Amino acid sequence: MKICNICHKLSATGQDHIDCIQKRSIELEAEDFKNSIPEKLNLSKNDKDIGVEMRAVLEHLAREKNNSD
Repeated sequence: MKICNICHKLSATGQDHIDCIQKRSIELEAEDFKNSIPEKLNLSKNDKDIGVEMRAVLEHLAREKNNSD
């Protein structure tokens, strides 16, 4: 028996829990995706080059925010 390095609970297999390993990998993938969004959108260089779809999403979010206020 060993203690899982991720959740620090007892592991009967002597290794880290499979669920803990999967959860950690999903969290790391989500973090990588979140960090890559500005690079994919490239908003910092020129806002005139934003695609029509992206403008529609941003306008919708702005309207939704104004309606909730």
